[in-house]
Amino acid sequence: MPPMSTSPALRIAVLGAGTVGAAVVARLLEGSARLRSTDGAPIQVVGVACRDLAKARAAGIPADLLTDAPAHLVASPDVDAVVELLGGDEPARTLIAAALGAGKPVVTANKHVIAHHGPELEAIARRNDVALRFEAAVAGGIPVLGPLATELAANDITRIRGIVNGTTNYILSAMAQEGRAYADVLADAQALGYAEADPTGDVEGDDAVNKLVILARLGFDGWLDPATVQRRPPTARGHGKPGITGITDREMEGAAALGLTLKLLATASRAGDAVAGAVVPTAVPSDSPFGWTDGVTNRVEIQGIPLGTVGLTGPGAGGAATSSAVLGDLLSIAHGGASTWSGLPAAGPTLEAGDPFVGARHWFALVPAVRAGVETLPTALDAAASVIFEHGTALRTEVVTLAEARAAFVEIIPDGADVTLYPVDD
Repeated sequence: MPPMSTSPALRIAVLGAGTVGAAVVARLLEGSARLRSTDGAPIQVVGVACRDLAKARAAGIPADLLTDAPAHLVASPDVDAVVELLGGDEPARTLIAAALGAGKPVVTANKHVIAHHGPELEAIARRNDVALRFEAAVAGGIPVLGPLATELAANDITRIRGIVNGTTNYILSAMAQEGRAYADVLADAQALGYAEADPTGDVEGDDAVNKLVILARLGFDGWLDPATVQRRPPTARGHGKPGITGITDREMEGAAALGLTLKLLATASRAGDAVAGAVVPTAVPSDSPFGWTDGVTNRVEIQGIPLGTVGLTGPGAGGAATSSAVLGDLLSIAHGGASTWSGLPAAGPTLEAGDPFVGARHWFALVPAVRAGVETLPTALDAAASVIFEHGTALRTEVVTLAEARAAFVEIIPDGADVTLYPVDD
C-alpha cells in the first residue's frame, strides 16, 4: 500500500485528449501507487480540455472531467499543474506561457512550441521559479533529455546526432529492404498510421529540426534558430529537395551496393562557440548502429569529453511511448523536480546554426550517366569506391571538401544534369 500522505493531491489539468492525452489520462485514472508524490499524495486529474468532447467520452474519459475551454482550466484555482498535449503552435504556446506565468508547472510533448518559443518560455519559467518539463518532445519513450541535462552535464558535449523521426525512418527502411519507390512507401505509411495525411512536417525534416533544436539547447547551452538548420542535402550544382523527399529507390540500391544505407540524421556539433546543425539524408554503413535502426525506432548518440560516445535506442513515437515520458515528467514534478534543463546555465542569445558541411569527408552519389568523352576521373573520384549497375554508377568519394566534391561531379556529369551528394557518416 502507498504511504499515508500528509499533503493534498497534486491536481492536474490535461490539455488534449488525442492518442497521447487519452493514454496519459487513462494511466492517471488507474490510480497507480507509483504515480504519487514522495510522501504518498496522489496525482489527480481534475480536468481534460479537448475540441471533440464526444470523441473523448467515447475513448473512456469521464464526462465530468471534460471541457472545451482550456484557458479556463489553466486559470482555475483548482489546478496545480498543467499537461499540454494539444500540439501545434497556438493556442498551445499561449496556454503554456499562461500556466508558467501563474506559477503552475507544465509538462508538454510539444516539440514545435519548445523549439520555436523555447527562449521565451524558459525566461518565463525561470522568472517565476516554476518547472517546465518536455522529455516527451524528443524520441518518445527514450529517456534522452534528462540524462543529457543531468548525468552527462559534466561532459563537454561535442556532437549530438540521431534518427529522431519514426515516419521517415519507416519509409527509408522499407525503400532499402523492399526496393520500392518513395511515393509508394509513403502511401503505405499513411495507410498504417505512421504518416499523417499531410506528411510535410515529417518528410521535409521540420519535425526532426524541432527535436534537434531541443537536443542542442541541453547539449550546447543555447537555443538554435530552427530556420537556420540545414534541411536540404547539397547537389553538384546547388541543393536538393528538403528532408527525404528527393531520395530515389535507385539511390538506395546504389548505396546498398557500397555497403551503405540512407538515413535522415539530425546532427548538431560544436566547434568553439559555433554550433552547426543539419537534418539531411546521410549515408551510413548498413552494419552500423544507425544502419540497424529500422522502422519507427529512434536512436540518439551523444559524444562528449571525457565520455566518448553513448547511444540510446528505443520507441520514438506512439501513445504508449510518449505517454511514458509525459508521466515520468509529471512524477518528477510531484517529487519536487525542476525544469528539464535543471542544473544547466540559462540559455544565451538565440544562435544561428552554422554550416554543417565545413571540412572534408566522404560523399555518396549515384551518377546515372557520365559525360561523353570522360576518360580520366578527377582527383576526388580517382580512387573512389564505385559500383556500376543497371541504373548508373554508385560512388563514394575520397575524403574531400564539399567544394572539391561538387567540382569533381560537375566535371563528369552531362551539362544540365545534377546529382545529390549525401554526406557519409563513417
